[in-house]
Amino acid sequence: MTITEPTAGAAEQAGSELVEMAWDPITRIVGSLGIYAKVDFKNRRVAECYSTSSVFRGYSIFMKGKDPRDAHFITSRICGICGDNHATCSVYAQNMAYGVAPPPLGEWMINLGEAAEYMFDHTIFQENLVGVDYCEKMVRETNPGVLELANRTEAPHAAEHGFRTIGDIMRSLNPLEGEFYREALQVSRVTREMFCLMEGRHVHPSTLYPGGIGAVATIQVFTDYLTRLMRYIEFVKKCVPMHDDLFDFFYEALPGYEQVGQRRVLLGCWGALNDPAYCDFKYETMSDWGRRMYVTPGIIVDGQLITNDLVDINLGMRILLGRSYYEDWAGQETFVDRDPLGNPVDPRHPWNQHTIPKPAKRDFEREYSWVMSPRWWDGQQHLPLDTGGGPLARLWSTALNGLVDIGYLRSTGDSVVINLPKTLTKPESTVEWKIPRRNGELLSNAIERNRARTYFQAYSAAAALYFVEQALAEVRAGHTKTWEPFTVPKEAISVGFTEAVRGVLSHHMVIRNGKIANYHPYPPTPWNASVRDPYGTPGPYEDAVQNTPIFEENPPETFKGIDIMRAVRSFDPCLPCGVHMYLGEGKTLQKLHSPHAYTADGG
Repeated sequence: MTITEPTAGAAEQAGSELVEMAWDPITRIVGSLGIYAKVDFKNRRVAECYSTSSVFRGYSIFMKGKDPRDAHFITSRICGICGDNHATCSVYAQNMAYGVAPPPLGEWMINLGEAAEYMFDHTIFQENLVGVDYCEKMVRETNPGVLELANRTEAPHAAEHGFRTIGDIMRSLNPLEGEFYREALQVSRVTREMFCLMEGRHVHPSTLYPGGIGAVATIQVFTDYLTRLMRYIEFVKKCVPMHDDLFDFFYEALPGYEQVGQRRVLLGCWGALNDPAYCDFKYETMSDWGRRMYVTPGIIVDGQLITNDLVDINLGMRILLGRSYYEDWAGQETFVDRDPLGNPVDPRHPWNQHTIPKPAKRDFEREYSWVMSPRWWDGQQHLPLDTGGGPLARLWSTALNGLVDIGYLRSTGDSVVINLPKTLTKPESTVEWKIPRRNGELLSNAIERNRARTYFQAYSAAAALYFVEQALAEVRAGHTKTWEPFTVPKEAISVGFTEAVRGVLSHHMVIRNGKIANYHPYPPTPWNASVRDPYGTPGPYEDAVQNTPIFEENPPETFKGIDIMRAVRSFDPCLPCGVHMYLGEGKTLQKLHSPHAYTADGG
């Protein structure tokens, strides 16, 4: 963190005293995220925030001309954390382009792999990364008064999770030493094994293809998965009540803490986990099979479901440059004028995007990040949607839609009910995630993003139970086919929709002459980490941090910015998907007479 002198002028006239601070890079994540803020210590509030990313790679550039059948192997390397989500989304886009759908067993196995990925990644982040923000050591350094209260406060669900006080929960989250921290590391290994049983390798699947999956489906492989899944469910039954106790305590210990990381409810969910009985991957039927997903798509504005139609969601996407390091592509080639249903496609849609990097010196008044500004056009304005870290949008959309009812999971219109069966030491239990409200206000804040992550761990486990049962039924019925052949067309446009761990993920592909003519993956990072757009609207990280109150007890000289970090890390930020590497024009090395002397053309 860096600190500069207080900012003078208009701020002081308004009774403020601003201190410029920077956290760059943000720790405990992958990537190059930087947060630059002006903190008003007099009024205990963040006055201004900018989110930056300093590296560019450009998958959309070097995907051009590639064989589309290689797309999922290449794009999985976008990220070493959610690479399988990219591979899966790419396969979905290829299925649409090739006109192929996997056999039911193949789709169930893909769902089992994705469910295992959700369980793995959420466990690692929640308990071993963002959980550290709420551990005893961190609270001691930033809010010693809160820790004293935590040590005196009985945990309401102690009988379910085994920790007597809130202070005991905090100690269990201490890195490398805490009981729960270490247990989560062990459990995460089990979930990776579950994924590999379905897709061969984590995080870059080796058995996932367009048309299905290459893993051999046997009773044993599903039994091995189920054995590990029940171990995970045992863990989740402890996890959910423990986090409820911890997060509820922060609301009570620090009145007003619901404002930390709070922003307007502008949530996007693209849906996940297809039902093979309905999903044929055709664009013409996408509205219907999208609604049949086991995580229901939806755009939520101020608590209201605006649409759950993937065609509408697709057509509303706009890629704005805002204050990012790119040249506009206005006047460049338009790849897609109309979608397969005949609807007009906007020039700023990902199908028509051109990526033209324009490196520049960071200037918050001009350009300051390699992340663009994706927005969703509702017919009147460009909405800066966020993903709520992934789980908040997924649960909120699924709850409002009320379309999921598979025994283990049921969405009610205002909540999601999750039924977990009896495990080795714990009885059958039911947990219910409810749309978050406090004092009549809908909450899209740091605490509720984190709380939703714990509940979605349970949701993923319950969904996986259902998927295992369906897969076993297929095998017992003799339906063991997991892959369908296909041919690559000369011309096609397609899109894949799913949910990466951190939220919305779409891959947009244009094929010409049997090769990729245009390809744009849009994961959660550019949505959440987007910069101010041409209308001056800040991105979600920026918006969530601006106006966040400061509860940390340290003075500016020793300020850690824990409330700011909790706001940012609640989104589960992961920058590789949003920023990549740029080498410029390149230089040629020439060897001279001396074996140790080299020169570079142009420098």
